Amino acid sequence: MQGNLANTYRHLGREEEALSMRRDVYSGWLRLVGEEHGDTIREAKNYAISLFNLQRFEEAKALLRKTVPVGRRVLGESDELTLKMRWNYAVALYRDDGATLNDIREAVSTLEEIEPIARRVLGSAHPTTTGINRALRASRGVLSARDDGDVSAVREAVAATTLRGYNHT
Repeated sequence: MQGNLANTYRHLGREEEALSMRRDVYSGWLRLVGEEHGDTIREAKNYAISLFNLQRFEEAKALLRKTVPVGRRVLGESDELTLKMRWNYAVALYRDDGATLNDIREAVSTLEEIEPIARRVLGSAHPTTTGINRALRASRGVLSARDDGDVSAVREAVAATTLRGYNHT
């Protein structure tokens, strides 16, 4: 129920309260069933999304660096939740204002790796697949603009990829 309440807070624009609840829900699942349980992995993703909504990309990346390998091992490379977590991590990499060129390259590489998996498993019209495609295009735009040294183009490419438009849940 706390997860549903966190969603309600998010829809009301009460992002800090949603984040606090998401953190509590994730911690509760972690204590109750451990890090390798599907519910814990799902709540890690939801917690990361709350961090995204507040543009706390460093925290989101730290959480996902820890939980994505667990999801890959437990759920498998082709699982939708695993794909979403990797997508979220890639977005956090290139959306962060402090992103290095290597971060952006890693984001592009990750998205290029998961896009064909999503297309094969979920289909090309699935919201997760289309979201990954949008993120891939945007990350390539950020990389291209960064390579060209065009700071305003980097900002435009990042601004075009608001997380609220993505179906992360």
